[in-house]
Amino acid sequence: MLLPTSELFSSGEFPLTKGGVLPELDIAYETWGTLNAAADNAVLVCHGYTNNQHAAGPGGWFAGVIGPGKAVDTDRWFVVAANMLGSAHGSTGPGSIDPRTGRPYALDFPDITVGDMVNAQIRLLEHLGVGQLAAVIGNSFGGYLTFHWATEHPERMRALVPVVSAIEGRGTMADPEKIAQAFEAACPGWNGGRYYGNEDASGVYAEMLRLRMETLENYGYKSGIRELAEPWAHAFDANSLIVLKRAAVQFDAKPKVSAIKAPVLYVLSRTDNLFPPSIAPATMKLLADAGVDAGFFEIDSENGHRAPSIDGHLWEQPLRAFMERLD
Repeated sequence: MLLPTSELFSSGEFPLTKGGVLPELDIAYETWGTLNAAADNAVLVCHGYTNNQHAAGPGGWFAGVIGPGKAVDTDRWFVVAANMLGSAHGSTGPGSIDPRTGRPYALDFPDITVGDMVNAQIRLLEHLGVGQLAAVIGNSFGGYLTFHWATEHPERMRALVPVVSAIEGRGTMADPEKIAQAFEAACPGWNGGRYYGNEDASGVYAEMLRLRMETLENYGYKSGIRELAEPWAHAFDANSLIVLKRAAVQFDAKPKVSAIKAPVLYVLSRTDNLFPPSIAPATMKLLADAGVDAGFFEIDSENGHRAPSIDGHLWEQPLRAFMERLD
């Protein structure tokens, strides 16, 4: 579902890292600010697992740190946020129509990787005329994309900011299969993921709502949970949960960490249960041993994994100082 604030870039055949080709590629995206004449003031912002490309402006999930006069100053930087490949907010994913069959891919969608997501971003950035990126900033799952950019395309950016994330994925390949099995068990109309157009009667919407409410509770929300969960449960695709999880658990940038050339600001939240600060020492040592110029900042917040979005004021200054180091 394309957000009303987004634009859509459409392209032709898109080769995948594990083989095969998507016959068509759509990438939904939003931009803020203006690309300069040198085409080198772009900041790429990468979203989380179940989030979207609306990173800034009214209701934007990073609006506390992106905008005029903010840490990522859109009077200076051209900010680009793209809905990741395989997601459900306008980019090609399981809910998209496969032109070869005329019906949604569902779980026939290819086994994509974080590398495929980055390659799709590269195609979008080339369309927008962007040269070297000033920075790549990634929140949660988006941090995986940030570390992939860092290790696979080290010359293409001047700074890196992975936020509440890690240099390798969490979990195993059993995890996405457990998600699929849970939907099959809970939803009488799951039909192997081919539930499109039958979200309510199939039981898929009810299960998505339950999952979202559970997630929000784990994030620390105390009230209004159902009202927050309902729009997401209507808009997101259960199959995207599975496809994106497969990509996430396979991600590991550690073997190529020595390729990183740009300075790194690694940001975690004191109360995050998903990516706790306890992972920072090993990550920082890995970066230091590889000769990477890396700094660490811990957000002193009670808001767990959502601290970077809710408490922008608590990490705006270190991010601002880091961005001001750039040419």
